[in-house]
Amino acid sequence: MRISGKIVTIGLCPCWDTICQLDGVDWGQHKVISSACSRPAGKALNISRALAWMGTKSIAAGLWGREDCEQMLRALGPLRGLIKVKMTAVEGSTRRNITVVDTVNDREMHLRAISRLASKKALRKLETDLRAIVHKGSICVFAGAMPEKEFLGDVVRIISCCRRSGVKIAVDTSGDALREIVNSGLVRQIAGSCRIWLIKPNVEELRELLGEQIEDRPAGLIKAGRKLLDKVEVVLISRGRKGGVVVTKKGAWQGRCAPPLSCESKKGGRRVLSTVGCGDFLLAGFLKGLKDKSDAGSALETAIKVATAKAWGRTEGKSWSRALREIKVAVERV
Repeated sequence: MRISGKIVTIGLCPCWDTICQLDGVDWGQHKVISSACSRPAGKALNISRALAWMGTKSIAAGLWGREDCEQMLRALGPLRGLIKVKMTAVEGSTRRNITVVDTVNDREMHLRAISRLASKKALRKLETDLRAIVHKGSICVFAGAMPEKEFLGDVVRIISCCRRSGVKIAVDTSGDALREIVNSGLVRQIAGSCRIWLIKPNVEELRELLGEQIEDRPAGLIKAGRKLLDKVEVVLISRGRKGGVVVTKKGAWQGRCAPPLSCESKKGGRRVLSTVGCGDFLLAGFLKGLKDKSDAGSALETAIKVATAKAWGRTEGKSWSRALREIKVAVERV
């Protein structure tokens, strides 16, 4: 299962993420922000950023608003050696989302704006640009929110076009979009292989996709994941703080952080600071794991280490090699 091609992340509804941390907050209060940052984001770009943290190159593609495109390029400047930006600039400005993190009460609030970048014209332009970017052997990661339902046919057409170029398709989205992409007749099996190489739902997204209640336990998740293996080669299921499960035709594995954790400290080294972007880092870690090794179980171990590092705030200013040594993960074949 080892992958060797270039990774192309593709976001159709990108955003600017503004993350504000406060030491306790409630309705009606006026609080001073402890820390704040604003960066170009969306799941696809987050995956590229996570790969860059691990020293792995990628191409960041997809839509971006022409009005703030230069601002995005400046913000990504320090990562340009590892992230090659190939965005399709379209009319308009990129949406801005806000996440408020209450560090005292261990809770978050996510405020999401609607993306207005997608249109028939914009998606046709993106399809043309992708033909010059993706080549046989590439891994195309379509991640994040998808355009309104009226554009889902265009999205499936773009994915189908990439698939016919001989690339592996990974999808990290939810709801109607995920169901349409996985089930669509436009993405036919090619040369005996599955339509989609990989999907990464969380537990609730998996329930929505299959239209059934699924218990958040490895056995139930594995049984559910196997129902998709006629359409998808790899089902990577995010379980948040419980770790993750990966299901393939060759087997299934579960993994989570292993107590006692060597990185635990009296200062609370294992405390979850924020879950924002952890799923994106999980997928990036899985891709990194498959570049370094050949089996899904080892890739899941890497994935959980990367997601944990993100949750603990170790991806800011601390090296991947250090996190790799310090964070302990238990993975077992089920």
